[in-house]
Amino acid sequence: MPRQLGDLEDAVMTRVWQWNRPVTVREVLEDLQQERSIAYTTVMTVMDNLHQKGWVRREVEGRAYRYTAVSTRAAYAAALMNEAWSKSDNPAAALVAFFGMMSPEQRQSLEDAVRLVRRDRPEGDGTEEAASGEADTETISMETEAVSNEGAGVQDREEPQEPQEPDASEGPDEGADTGRESGR
Repeated sequence: MPRQLGDLEDAVMTRVWQWNRPVTVREVLEDLQQERSIAYTTVMTVMDNLHQKGWVRREVEGRAYRYTAVSTRAAYAAALMNEAWSKSDNPAAALVAFFGMMSPEQRQSLEDAVRLVRRDRPEGDGTEEAASGEADTETISMETEAVSNEGAGVQDREEPQEPQEPDASEGPDEGADTGRESGR
């Protein structure tokens, strides 16, 4: 499971996700420099770290790398939510608390997503009770009460290990200073 990205990692990944194409360190650098003062080597190091952690894959193009996202921002957000939810000792109560924090727009998005899942779920998969919205009212009441008594604070969680992609030791000449990207 992924850990939450740091601020600079998120700024870089946001561009990689939004552009949805292979990108160079220089392209990301130039876009980031519109918001903040940042060095080429800093962006190169962040992108190399994202590669080592399995967030992006890279391919050699000339003497530089082009980076591509391994998954989508939606998949990243879903994995973070799933990880946090799975650490709860009372998942139903955690969901009730989470729903209570949602804006009306977020609740509408959730309802739309549930509708899509229900529509796409094959019949006879053993989830008819959950899909129909039927639930044990007493259990939900107890879980809601437990959330009210515990408060809606977020618990600290362990950072999971990142997936590791094999290191491609054969790549561009990273020691040459030719004015081009070394793109680690």
